[in-house]
Amino acid sequence: MTEKSRYWLDLAKEDIPVAQSLLGSGHLLYAGFIAHLAVEKVLKAKIEGGGEASPKIHNLIRLAELGGVLSQMNEEQIELLKTLNPLQIEARYPAYKQQLADMLTTEVCADMIKRAKEMIEWTEQQL
Repeated sequence: MTEKSRYWLDLAKEDIPVAQSLLGSGHLLYAGFIAHLAVEKVLKAKIEGGGEASPKIHNLIRLAELGGVLSQMNEEQIELLKTLNPLQIEARYPAYKQQLADMLTTEVCADMIKRAKEMIEWTEQQL
């Protein structure tokens, strides 16, 4: 594993307890946002591990493609990427914030965080 891959992987792992803490305090939108960041970081670890510089993009599907793992993912993993993707950008803008917040429940967020953690573990195996 390269030094840059380790850097991104460590950051991704650190984000999971942060997301869980936000979930526990009722900040569901931000818990989802951090779950997105965690998955984004582990996908960037995979890209860096392949010898490429990680791009400054946030689209999880594209990052998985660039990291060469999208084709190896099962439907549940791909669905997680699709679920998390809107939380990166739209969560920052008022017009979308309420719409996203209305979709999120404690159970939905807890599941997203659990699946994000599993994605980190799965991707780490690919490094």
